[in-house]
Amino acid sequence: MRIISLKVDGIQQAAARGLYDWLSDQEADIICIQDLRCLEYETDDDIYHMDGYNAYFFDSGVKNYNGVAIYTRVLPKALIYGFGFSSGVDMEGRYLQVDFDNISIGSLLAPSATSNVESQEVKMQFFDDLQAHLSKISRKRRDFIFCGDWAIAPKPDDVLNPSEQQLVSGFLPEEQHWMKQLSQIGYIDAFRQGNLDKDEYSWWPSGTLGEGDAWRSDLQIVSSSLTQKIDYAMIYKNKLFSSHLPIIVDYDIELEPDEL
Repeated sequence: MRIISLKVDGIQQAAARGLYDWLSDQEADIICIQDLRCLEYETDDDIYHMDGYNAYFFDSGVKNYNGVAIYTRVLPKALIYGFGFSSGVDMEGRYLQVDFDNISIGSLLAPSATSNVESQEVKMQFFDDLQAHLSKISRKRRDFIFCGDWAIAPKPDDVLNPSEQQLVSGFLPEEQHWMKQLSQIGYIDAFRQGNLDKDEYSWWPSGTLGEGDAWRSDLQIVSSSLTQKIDYAMIYKNKLFSSHLPIIVDYDIELEPDEL
């Protein structure tokens, strides 16, 4: 099973840059897209509905703001829209999940933060709620793959010039602590299981590859039970469709079609 995930900074501009032509050649089983910046009715054009894929969208209800999508070759058994956090902060980001027999795959757009203290508080509330959710579902007899922009770089190796980024949202001490606890509750960074190369970054805030700061905040976080199922991982760098690069991970997993 091949999963591609990408934050597009607006699906319409990414499509204009050739994203769907590229995706059609990648033989992905699952494609997770984040930051659509459009409403679902704006995706009625055929370009957003690739041959051979079932397409699902979860918009924000606000024009030009966030939204996620999942494309899957195999028809899922169920769809889940949002986490349903009691605090309501999951709506500050976006989450869409497809369920198959023994595995669930989600497209996640975590809320980012600026220098504004309130926005950072919202972000950390989201991650506190997410930690509780991940801990709860880790006890289920089901594997999970969460793909998307987590708005946090996991380790110093995942940020260019980490000593200069320690006061920047996405690499704050409390955010680093949050990422470290993932392994304690049963989750791993799939990319780092399949790729140990240094200087692997997925996001350039400048919008230009190799120019300015670089981060790896686009992640596929998976159940630790899938550790031995991760065959290969890479960041596609040959063409820019947004300020983020596509994450490609191959898993030794076969999705079973719904027999109903």
